[in-house]
Amino acid sequence: MVLQDFDNLLKKYAQLIISKGLNVQKGHTLALTIDVEQVHLARLLTEAAYEKGASEVIVDYTDDFITRQRLLHASDEVLTNVPQYTVDKSLALLNKKASRLVVKSSNPNAFATVDPKRLSETTRATAIALEEQSRAIQANKVSWNVAAAAGREWAALVFPELKTSDQQVDALWDTIFKLNRIYEDDPIAAWDAHEAKLLEKATRLNQEQFDALHYTAPGTDLTLGMPKNHIWEAAGSLNAQGETFIANMPTEEIFSAPDYRRADGYVTSTKPLSYAGVIIENMTFTFKDGKIINVTAEKGQETVQRLIEENDGARSLGEVTLVPHKTPISLSGLIFFNTLFDENASNHLAIGTAYAFNVEGGTEMTSQELDEAGLNRSSTHVDFMIGSEQMDIDGIRADGTAVPIFRNGEWAI
Repeated sequence: MVLQDFDNLLKKYAQLIISKGLNVQKGHTLALTIDVEQVHLARLLTEAAYEKGASEVIVDYTDDFITRQRLLHASDEVLTNVPQYTVDKSLALLNKKASRLVVKSSNPNAFATVDPKRLSETTRATAIALEEQSRAIQANKVSWNVAAAAGREWAALVFPELKTSDQQVDALWDTIFKLNRIYEDDPIAAWDAHEAKLLEKATRLNQEQFDALHYTAPGTDLTLGMPKNHIWEAAGSLNAQGETFIANMPTEEIFSAPDYRRADGYVTSTKPLSYAGVIIENMTFTFKDGKIINVTAEKGQETVQRLIEENDGARSLGEVTLVPHKTPISLSGLIFFNTLFDENASNHLAIGTAYAFNVEGGTEMTSQELDEAGLNRSSTHVDFMIGSEQMDIDGIRADGTAVPIFRNGEWAI
């Protein structure tokens, strides 16, 4: 590693994730999922968590090669039956109110050679088996955070013009540090100021309580209904114990849940999507009465088709997110092939389940009550990017008045 002062920067990054991202406190349990390639960061995160008073840090390592071998060669029965001990561990961590940290660094195209049917079936089986965990996270019952690390194969995709693998990894780490404000004298103070700016926009939108949003751009003319008493969230969230945390680092977004029963028109993606280890490009979704009635993609058509056909609730939307075009991530000019980054460079939507906290009183509602409130229920949640410098968005009030929210990809409200 030749990036100047790398060890110190990585330590600052780990401390930021633990202190600001997850807000680890005395007595907390932390469940960390991270690739074996990132063992140095895993150690720093573990150290930082214990320094903050964590009672236990549980680390689950992943490895693309081993996972790919399993997907290629394990029996269908193995792939579609999640062991009970995996479910039991998930429930035990929920009972402990364990904070969850997932560090993304994998090759976004790691499973491109895997049979899409096998990939879809194992993804679906895992989602169903761990549904209680997913619902708890989506209701902010526990703190959670998704961060990133520079994996070699991922870095090669983002920086193909650089000659060596070390140069590519250094460039990706440098970008991760910049976008997470690690080069600032006080990264936590810089994040506090950033949060405040995002909260200002969320507050204005919450006051408006628009009945619908209307999107227009090349390849897009889409109207989405919004549920009554919806809530726009900014970077920071509050868990069921009253503790603050930040779910995504980096983040530039303000997001809510649309009324899944009201979506009409068409929308075209503007950035690639990496889903289940497959890159999908240039998707167009057509909606009628809240449901996807057609989808096309120039690359990854079978994968996205299976996504919407084989998962309950995957024909409707669960998230609507506003991100101005001129964010640091967008201005970098990079395509990350990683939703954590690409979604923070672009307005985006999500297929599948909605977050319960995006409607007033939602975290205490049953699934049926959430459905009746207009929040989609599903075993999946997949973001796809739709924003550009040519996108306009209007907020539609109940009386039909249109209020500009975005013009030419930037805030207008």
